[in-house]
Amino acid sequence: MGRNRRLTLLGAGAALAWGLSGALAPQAEAADLTIKLGWTSSAGETDPYAVGARAFKKAVEAESKGRIEVQLFPNRALGDEKPLLEGMRLGTVDAGIITNAVVAQIEPAFQINDMPFLYADEAQAQKVLDGPVGDKLRKKLESKGVVLLGYMEGGFRAMINNVRPVSTPADVKGVKYRVMQNPVYIAMFSSLGGNAVPMAWAETFTAVQQGAIDGLEIPPTVIDQNKLFEVTKYLSLTNHTYSVIELLMSKRVFDKQPDDLKKAIVKAAAEATKQQRAASLAASQSVIATLESKGMKVNKVADMAAFRESVKPVYEQFKTSIGPDIMEDVLTQVK
Repeated sequence: MGRNRRLTLLGAGAALAWGLSGALAPQAEAADLTIKLGWTSSAGETDPYAVGARAFKKAVEAESKGRIEVQLFPNRALGDEKPLLEGMRLGTVDAGIITNAVVAQIEPAFQINDMPFLYADEAQAQKVLDGPVGDKLRKKLESKGVVLLGYMEGGFRAMINNVRPVSTPADVKGVKYRVMQNPVYIAMFSSLGGNAVPMAWAETFTAVQQGAIDGLEIPPTVIDQNKLFEVTKYLSLTNHTYSVIELLMSKRVFDKQPDDLKKAIVKAAAEATKQQRAASLAASQSVIATLESKGMKVNKVADMAAFRESVKPVYEQFKTSIGPDIMEDVLTQVK
């Protein structure tokens, strides 16, 4: 052949290409399954959704030995959370990392995770979710067409606003807070005397910036990664809700896969959840100093008892929709 080298195909599945040295090198074969994974917040280094997505991608591609490829779509590239979740039910969206409050819109039992001032710390919440209660919730969601692969976390949520620091329930009174479009959050802030304004995440930054709302409630890591310190002044560490973010997959997509890939997905999700939780805890512990350095005025809440007393009616309001058995089980575990 002289200098006119020819490429010989060694079969339909064995494509070859010239390497930089002139030697023949195998091209990467196409994956058996490509999972498009979306979420609505940033792709930032410590954004809890992004951390979870990258951990899952790495774990599942390794566990499947390259037979599964995960493509990542941050910043609402596949849509807002509610359309993402509905797409998973229909099979038009493969997977997503979704805020618990949105999941609760299709399965009300998940409202237990959003109950105010429920968990004392991350370890307590994880113990509940990794046990029988978490299994019950998983089965309920699967009946709605969505496979729950992991209970990841965004850390405890805080209140940020431009009116005043929050040290007592009275400090919430009259302040307009953006809340997720979820009845538990609306009831929580109403019980504290605040003005709850349900609003999609995509609209929130501009609404605070323009003064349409006074503030919002959000995990500190999300404040940092989405630059909310640019438009809000006061950060109060109320720890009012443990922010569960679920790694989810369309049941229609999952069920189509062979057993070995299903096992790879489940095993990788468990490993990714473990890694994400550890990273989320580390980030939440360090981000407060970062937000202070960026100009936010930070305060802790000394008397949580007053807040717990104020939100007692919320527990009675949602006991039936959550399920009395689930609520009593969780309350017994957190005593």
